[in-house]
Amino acid sequence: MEDTKESDAYEEELLDYEEDDEKAPDSISGKINGESAKKGYVGIHSSGFRDFLLKPELLRAIVDSGFEHPSEVQHECIPQAILGMDVLCQAKSGMGKTAVFVLSTLQQIEPVAGQICHEFERFSTYLPDIKVAVFYGGVNIKLHKELLKNECPHIVVGTPGRILALARDKDLSLRNVRHFILDECDKMLESLDMRRDVQAIFKTTPHDKQVMMFSATLSKEIRPICKKFMQDPMEIYVDDEAKLTLHGLVQHYIKLSELEKNRKLNDLLDALDFNQVVIFVKSVSRAAELNKLLVDCNFPSICIHSGMTQEERLTRYKGFKEGHKRILVATDLVGRGIDIERVNIVINYDMPDSADTYLHRVGRAGRFGTKGLAITFVSSASDSDILNQVQQRFEVDIKELPEQIDTSTYSRDGNGKDVGNCGGGRPDAFKKYYYDHQS
Repeated sequence: MEDTKESDAYEEELLDYEEDDEKAPDSISGKINGESAKKGYVGIHSSGFRDFLLKPELLRAIVDSGFEHPSEVQHECIPQAILGMDVLCQAKSGMGKTAVFVLSTLQQIEPVAGQICHEFERFSTYLPDIKVAVFYGGVNIKLHKELLKNECPHIVVGTPGRILALARDKDLSLRNVRHFILDECDKMLESLDMRRDVQAIFKTTPHDKQVMMFSATLSKEIRPICKKFMQDPMEIYVDDEAKLTLHGLVQHYIKLSELEKNRKLNDLLDALDFNQVVIFVKSVSRAAELNKLLVDCNFPSICIHSGMTQEERLTRYKGFKEGHKRILVATDLVGRGIDIERVNIVINYDMPDSADTYLHRVGRAGRFGTKGLAITFVSSASDSDILNQVQQRFEVDIKELPEQIDTSTYSRDGNGKDVGNCGGGRPDAFKKYYYDHQS
């Protein structure tokens, strides 16, 4: 049974988004846009989770998870979310958005995907009667139907396509849904096909329910679409986009030609102190080839991309998260939502296609206030354009990587503790092989 739960936890963290009215008083309704708008906000200001008046079982689980103080977004959202208020929230990566809806839902639920599934199971440790299930494509739907037939869960985590299929086949009844939550809501609602699925699911749920939506990036164009699902929501936006970048994250770029990328990557992996590193590339083929090159050169590398089966992706992700491998080569499939606390370096081997994607990628390092390092390879005029967009939009000055970089700027956590390292130390024979096999 433990193995099944553990597998489910990893499954939801890798959900492939590309592939597959009770109201609070008017005094606490309104928008919170950066610092200026907080003047009109009446909330439960607190310095600890205990002040949220959460169930004792939740507080015990919070302590077990090592959380001492709520982050800013948790401080803003949880007091209103546990009152049943609709919430539309944009906040930077790694600041605990998932815990907001997990804790507020578990606080309200009565016992009669992955990352999200894992969070629900983690915080419901002392609520043994709460059952959580995760449903996604790539798995035989008969298995999901059998699970629903034998043991109906209180909390369902899943991708829109699979949830809709189960609902339409009458295997999953949504008539008693009390909380409707979209994580990475911009990604789901920007895609017309996925939005259609979300709308179809929404229409099968009761009118009187709480709706909460979260994302690190929430454009002004997508916000009205989100609000169509809600009733007078509490809105939390970081309109000052400079605040979206992570304070503990050191960001640099390297100008080089395409042919120089492999050698430079080799030098970086030998020179930098890291616990775990994620290397992002732009295509499935490049992920596979770069990973093969790293493995041939004796680097502890593994890759994940959409060309793999769901089972293979889960196995590899589990191995990386548990620390069996220290280098992950990946496409943007893992650019959103996954939380691996040991990752302190992200390398953009290929430039992302937008400033939003850049933000999600580098957010894999420097999670929840820890330090991290992001290095981006710039090899073309279009790469330079994207980098300039990132700097202008987020008001960050990304400088060229210096010859020497102070390890303490990226390899210690928010409490000044070392996060571990495993850089350098490979035989020269591997280096020669690496230099001789550049793509």
